[in-house]
Amino acid sequence: MSSANNVESAIPTPNDRNPSLTTIRPRRLRRTTALRRMVRENHLTVDDLIYPMFVMEGEGQKVEIASMPGCYRYSLDLLLKEIAECWELGICAIALFPVISETKKDDTGTESYNPEGLVQQTVKAIKQNIPEIVVITDVALDPFTSHGHDGLVDENGKILNDPTVEVLVKMAVSQAAAGADMVAPSDMMDGRIGAIRKALDAAGYIDTAILAYSAKYASAYYGPFRDALDSAPKFGDKKTYQMDAANAREALKEVALDIAEGADIVMVKPALAYLDIICQVREATNLPVAAYNVSGEYAMIKAAGKLGWIDEKRIILESLTSIKRAGADLILTYFAKEVALMLK
Repeated sequence: MSSANNVESAIPTPNDRNPSLTTIRPRRLRRTTALRRMVRENHLTVDDLIYPMFVMEGEGQKVEIASMPGCYRYSLDLLLKEIAECWELGICAIALFPVISETKKDDTGTESYNPEGLVQQTVKAIKQNIPEIVVITDVALDPFTSHGHDGLVDENGKILNDPTVEVLVKMAVSQAAAGADMVAPSDMMDGRIGAIRKALDAAGYIDTAILAYSAKYASAYYGPFRDALDSAPKFGDKKTYQMDAANAREALKEVALDIAEGADIVMVKPALAYLDIICQVREATNLPVAAYNVSGEYAMIKAAGKLGWIDEKRIILESLTSIKRAGADLILTYFAKEVALMLK
């Protein structure tokens, strides 16, 4: 038989019963909106969202962050009003980040564990006003240090691990004492999860959970956040403690260590450029997995939306759904309030 005849014989005929060609038609289940909804594999809901919020000193202050349109620094009185609106929209958790006055910063971050500090006072006020909302506090020194690093620094500029952990422990316990439901160490010091868990339990805060920033990368996507807190490092960078963006297996090692030390939830940060990491972490643990849709990811969508280059609302929902699809149970996102309004 000629090669031409071979080709002709391979072409399906109307009577061909090959199920891959005539019987299995995936488009049947895409035909209408209702059908697509019925077979949708992942559903983004307001319960998935954690809203990062910025608190500053003063009264009657609401200051927009230039590189994060739609995000604000709030004084406590206005923050409480904003949180009340979020609660009414169904957002059940916030992550709190403080803007600390330069006069209260020092080389060792002592303000971080001041029982009357901005974070501690804010947590107390939130829990008095809306006791049911989950308050998550950041455990890291960069907002409190004069040099802007997440750890203590020696005379040669080296970030000191174990002395930093001692301060982080004090910080976490003070936040728990103020009423935080969950502390979230974001510093990436070795051994801090175990040390914080031990200290919380010893102080009687056995119900205070730990959300561990387990795989936090040294990412260029954090720029707008550092503008928000005025916490960019004054020298060097954070690559000796945050993870190399090229590494995946190391993320699983960090996650395993944090789980062994007592983390209740593990997190990947950033999210959109690290969907593969979220997926691998999801497969490696039965703990809840969180992902942080960070400031740079937010800012790019907002900028493109403002220029009319994208359908902003659809891009927001698609981006967050991709994080959920990758395996995240929880998503920290500055889009939380917008999405809650979209889903309402």
